[in-house]
Amino acid sequence: MGIAVIGAGYWGKNLVRNFHSLGALKIVCDADIETREKILKEYKNVKVTDDYNSILKDSSVEAVVIASPAETHFDLAMKALNAGKDVFVEKPLALNSSDGKKLVETAEEKKRILFVGHILHYHPAIIKLKAMLSHGIIGRIEYIYSNRLSLGKIRREENILWSFAPHDISIMLGITGEMPNYIDCTGSNFLHAKIADVTMSNFKFPSGISAHIFVSWLNPFKEQKLVIVGSNGMLVFDDTLDVNMKLVHYPHIINWKNGMPFPEKAQGINIELSEDWIEPLKNECMEFLNAVKTRKKPITSGEEGLKVLAVLNECQLHIESKEPSQTFSIPREKPQELKYFAHQTATIDEGAEIGEGTKIWHYSHVLKGAKIGKGCILGQNVNVDGGTVIGDNVKIQNNISVYTGLEIEDNAFLGPSCVFTNVSNPRSEIKRHSLYEKTIVRKGATIGANATIVCGVTIGRYAFIAAGAVVTKNVPDYALIMGNPGKQAGWMSRHGHRLINKDSKGIMICPESGFKYQEKEPGRLVCLDINEDSDLPMDKKKGDVSYREIKAKRS
Repeated sequence: MGIAVIGAGYWGKNLVRNFHSLGALKIVCDADIETREKILKEYKNVKVTDDYNSILKDSSVEAVVIASPAETHFDLAMKALNAGKDVFVEKPLALNSSDGKKLVETAEEKKRILFVGHILHYHPAIIKLKAMLSHGIIGRIEYIYSNRLSLGKIRREENILWSFAPHDISIMLGITGEMPNYIDCTGSNFLHAKIADVTMSNFKFPSGISAHIFVSWLNPFKEQKLVIVGSNGMLVFDDTLDVNMKLVHYPHIINWKNGMPFPEKAQGINIELSEDWIEPLKNECMEFLNAVKTRKKPITSGEEGLKVLAVLNECQLHIESKEPSQTFSIPREKPQELKYFAHQTATIDEGAEIGEGTKIWHYSHVLKGAKIGKGCILGQNVNVDGGTVIGDNVKIQNNISVYTGLEIEDNAFLGPSCVFTNVSNPRSEIKRHSLYEKTIVRKGATIGANATIVCGVTIGRYAFIAAGAVVTKNVPDYALIMGNPGKQAGWMSRHGHRLINKDSKGIMICPESGFKYQEKEPGRLVCLDINEDSDLPMDKKKGDVSYREIKAKRS
């Protein structure tokens, strides 16, 4: 893979070093002759040039990495995309949202990777921090704040907001998963009449989270600190400390006595990072190369960069106007129409896959990584964990948790408040996340209200689990299970009727469909008229006579 780095100055030289160590660097482009000569001495097999257009014409260069001054990002990136190159552009993506949007649209049109250099997303400590947040280690996120301070490097082409804050804005948006609906940003100028040296940005989000970002290049010491305050503790990331001190969990809590809050402090816990440590910039470069190879959209895609750019632009407007915005909103494209329905109180995490025609009702939650098929109905207060697979036309009634390890095949029915588990011997203080046991509900099976399915079993095709039954072992196809512990009490037809009255050949007939069933061997029932894997004919899919009427005629 051939990579060209554009700009090998203050930051670009680090990109040159990392892409060379990864065996991908082919050419370095820089206007300064001394820089080019230095590159030739340090990297024997790397070419240098000051002609950007020659790189764009070079078919051996698959992607360009732009580390030039911010005001050149748009022009250089646009030329590269139009030349058919994948692009890694250092922050910011551009200097305004209009230019950023053009880059995103061009990358989409040309089917090119557009990668933005928001490096913190590839920092091992931040990766670990986000994983801990997703597992609810500190409960509900209440407040986020970030300080990025140092003495220099002082710029004249951009102010401190645009120089320091993009990384923290990017992480803030990544953690909250939403755009702010309130922004207030103030700046102070000391060294130049129109360039802010210090800024404080305040944010509020629709979910209720608040945040602030403080940046300055006029500070006597270096500080790079991110603090996440949750309902059950706090996480602190300090990038100036040694590897195993960079991320600390403080399990502080707030207790209430007589209507007053009292903090209960706890010892901070250093989070081990050394085993998984990799230089963040190297990790970022590897992710770019992987995106180029796999064509998968990266975390820091052009779209992500555009969101950061929109927040930066709004902050800049408030620095200039000195007025906070209480009705801030990001101009958005018309949202793509969903092929499924989700009630406004339902929560659908990004990364969940939901099929066409599925309906998800009040207060249900579908987590990232869950897969739900077409035409399903999820009632109120249904929770679907990541890693679960639900087939087509599955009906899940109210108050059910579908845990990781559970697979539900097509046409299954889960009655209200039925219970599934995924660990046979759960203990609160013992973590068994890697030991979840697999439970399968086969095609067409019915599980009655308040039934309990102990994990690690398979419920056979068209099996019928009675209300309140407790299933502790595998269930055959068509079996009727009742009681606690659950025991087989007979056979049920595909249409949900008890099969009785065997003829001389042992054949039983469904009173609704007329389908014939026979026990081919002890414990194995089959339908003689239709294969269990086949869909019902259309004339057999609608019930015209109630269950009680049919039962009365048989008695």
